[in-house]
Amino acid sequence: MFGLLGRKLGHSLSPQIHEKLGDYTYDLFCKEPEELEDFFSDKTLKGYNVTIPYKVEAFRACDELSETAKKIGSVNTCIRRADGTLYGDNTDYFGFSYMAKKTNADFHDKKVLVLGSGGASLTVQIVARDEGAREVVVVSRTGENNYENISRHHDADIIVNTTPVGMYPDNGERLIDLTQFKNCTSVLDLIYNPLKTPLLLDAEEMGINYSNGLVMLVAQAVKSAEQFIEKEIPEENIDEVYNSLLSERKNIVLVGMPGSGKSTIGKMLSEKTDREFLDTDKMIEEKENKKIPEIFAEKGEEYFRNVESECVAEACKKMGVVIATGGGAILRKENRDAMRQNGAVVFLERDISSLATDGRPLSSSEEKLRSMQEIRIPIYKAVSDFRVKTDNNAEITLSEVEKCVF
Repeated sequence: MFGLLGRKLGHSLSPQIHEKLGDYTYDLFCKEPEELEDFFSDKTLKGYNVTIPYKVEAFRACDELSETAKKIGSVNTCIRRADGTLYGDNTDYFGFSYMAKKTNADFHDKKVLVLGSGGASLTVQIVARDEGAREVVVVSRTGENNYENISRHHDADIIVNTTPVGMYPDNGERLIDLTQFKNCTSVLDLIYNPLKTPLLLDAEEMGINYSNGLVMLVAQAVKSAEQFIEKEIPEENIDEVYNSLLSERKNIVLVGMPGSGKSTIGKMLSEKTDREFLDTDKMIEEKENKKIPEIFAEKGEEYFRNVESECVAEACKKMGVVIATGGGAILRKENRDAMRQNGAVVFLERDISSLATDGRPLSSSEEKLRSMQEIRIPIYKAVSDFRVKTDNNAEITLSEVEKCVF
């Protein structure tokens, strides 16, 4: 039996990952600090992974350590040997190295800026130095290098975030203004929920190579699994498991003009893929206990847009769902960022003559629709990953959306 040791593990992806790697039982072991001594002495477990906050405690509990674990000073993989002794390794080193390689982040002779000074930061620092970094600078809130004087490091070539800033449920937060780092060629963020933090969204917008922490999570799990099953796992399995998880967890967000079929296609896609369906217009009506035309009439468009932003943020924090957005939701950058953080954005294009106008306060005539279209079409195109032309055959449209996102 194998598993994961930690304190709070409710959202852990480790069972899903290990289920794809081998035919063995993998459980979650949520333990309080006072329970650790008994856990480490339990010889019925063949092995387990260790996550925060117990990696250092696991390091101290092991009878023998790998060279990597000694170098880092913490353990994330424990193996119970036949003689009863506990062997500790740290596969995070491999995980981060693999993540950097997949992002084409070459540390040799580069200045590396590491945000955060915790345990994950130490792993990143060691990998960067081992790979020949010219300089590794650690930035923390209260250290010598902090966010008040970070301008002295605007010449950094590679930036790595090891802090929880921007992580669910505090989506939307960022530590630095990436536009100030003119030399930056790669951005690595160890966070994987959301898939794209604001830091990574900025990198994407600026055309900088980037990666979230999901690939690192999978890569380190593969190296742990090899020790669990005492068998080498081909490296290509890392990408297979990563792509499988990504497909399961990404949202499918539908954007387009009012009446373009977002709700219809969204419901059909939800039923076909067994994913939760969220309609942000319906969320607004439920929140306000009024129909959208009433909200416009009684409180105006600005009020409506504020409520809409709240609902878009709430919907897009989820993972693995289908979301139909209101036609004007893309007008605010905060909404566009929310849509892009966890998935694929699909623009449903429909001829203006086929757009429904009933019950739509801003598009009640073709003249209004044409005026609206001039403003919105360029934004739909910019925010979307895919564009699908729609017609009266919903099944064909659904098929085209599926081809794009899966």
